[in-house]
Amino acid sequence: MSTPTTPPDDHRGGPDSGARHALADATTADGATVGTVPPGPAESPAESSGARRRVSAPARPHGGISVLEALKDPRRLRIEVLAGLVVALALIPEAIAFSIIAGVDPRLGLFASFTMAVTISFLGGRPAMISAATGATALVVAPLVREQGVQYLFAAVILGGVVQVVLGVLGVARLMRFIPRSVMVGFVNALAILIFMSQVPQLVDVPWAVYPLVAVGIAVIVLLPRLTTAVPSPLVAIVALTGFVVLASVTVPDVGDQGELPQDLPSLLLPDVPLSWETLQLVAPYALGVAVVGLLESLMTAKLVDDVTDTGSSKTREAWGQGGANIVTGFFGGLGGCAMIGQTMINVKSSGARTRISTFLAGVFLLLLVVVLGDVVAVIPMAALVAVMVMVSVGTFDWHSVRPATLRRMPLSETAVMLSTVAVTVATHNLAYGVVVGVLVAMTLFARRVAHLTEVVEVAQPDEGTRVYAVTGQLFFASSNDLVHQFDYVGDPHDVVIDLSGANVWDASTVATLDAIETKYAARGKTVRITGLDEHSARRRDRLAGHLGGGH
Repeated sequence: MSTPTTPPDDHRGGPDSGARHALADATTADGATVGTVPPGPAESPAESSGARRRVSAPARPHGGISVLEALKDPRRLRIEVLAGLVVALALIPEAIAFSIIAGVDPRLGLFASFTMAVTISFLGGRPAMISAATGATALVVAPLVREQGVQYLFAAVILGGVVQVVLGVLGVARLMRFIPRSVMVGFVNALAILIFMSQVPQLVDVPWAVYPLVAVGIAVIVLLPRLTTAVPSPLVAIVALTGFVVLASVTVPDVGDQGELPQDLPSLLLPDVPLSWETLQLVAPYALGVAVVGLLESLMTAKLVDDVTDTGSSKTREAWGQGGANIVTGFFGGLGGCAMIGQTMINVKSSGARTRISTFLAGVFLLLLVVVLGDVVAVIPMAALVAVMVMVSVGTFDWHSVRPATLRRMPLSETAVMLSTVAVTVATHNLAYGVVVGVLVAMTLFARRVAHLTEVVEVAQPDEGTRVYAVTGQLFFASSNDLVHQFDYVGDPHDVVIDLSGANVWDASTVATLDAIETKYAARGKTVRITGLDEHSARRRDRLAGHLGGGH
């Protein structure tokens, strides 16, 4: 039986990929150094023909730039400050739009974006990631607001934060290792599509002047970095287009048209709901939804930022940090939220931010802009923000994954996983649903593929009264169900040996199948010896054999 070949590594394209490849020979993704060490004394000459690679622990566990380093570096500090300002401007219309989706006052979305960003800048495990009010959270809580009112919303956000803290402490973030690369690629591509689709309403039934303004904004964002990177090009586009619209008195939709901006600061409050079992039953399902959807999107975004910045992050800290941010947001009367992927990409890729400073300042600038400079912010044309978000979607999409050459080399199962993630996410407008479906499809296709690698062959017989079978492959529920039909119960001699030295027993289904094989041979007066089990397989079989309902 031939062993399937693995296609060459398919790294994402883009400006960061070259840097990652260049680092591959010298460092790991989290900044660890890689060197060679001499072979150990127990190695044979054949084993020691090549030097072994040892990975040493990085000086700073999660790599990147520290806040202290950024504060001491004027150039880095300028990048962080300007990045926070750009993100704050982009957050305003998004927060207002999500408030409308949830059916609450726009101030709740804006206050949530402020408290989430500021709190997560201290508690989060992924530097430079932006957390704020999100569409996913708004969709989850909208029915609760509609049926019970905003006070129950605040209770749901607080309880959802508590659930996130508990899940974070329990280590749920470690489950991220089970998300395949194809799901991650589908997640990124679906995200890019959703970001672009969210801008389409701003381009329909609008004055004709909107279109050239968007075009000019895109041109500035694309061309300015070729001349200078001293100032983020999205910020230049926003300021330039706003100045032109004001000076030329051009009438186009602006931020002020999206909803009323708050005039005062958020204040601490306790949800005005009865402290009863009935209230808990009413709020708990929505709180669980806020917690699960928020964690999934936040951890996926953290993983994406890890890849873009070539640094690591603490997913466990990010999980309970998101919970802490939601708890604070609920007590300040906010909508609740999680990581914002589009704004994070503006912060990290478009503006070059790398530290918690940008996240903190995004929240602070947001509050100052809407409370102190609300009249100025209100005249920013939506065309400028549309241009920024369109370029974010273009930069986020993994174009390498859809190239014909890549699709020809990629196994169909991998492409199917990616496409299913994209399709479900775009259809439901919920990244969490898409990721769950993608993981389920990947698991099913993986189980099917591995099941077909199991083989039963007859080997040399020691004598006429004995037949020896060799079983190779991974034995689990998908591959062992057909195993019982691979033996000649009638034609085999009295003694049968089944050699499992080339196989592994992974579950109770396989043990039950081995019991069934022994039962079928015993019914014909023949004996079976199962040999070659490794330590773990033997322990599993000894514990379960004969206790699974007669092998059925």
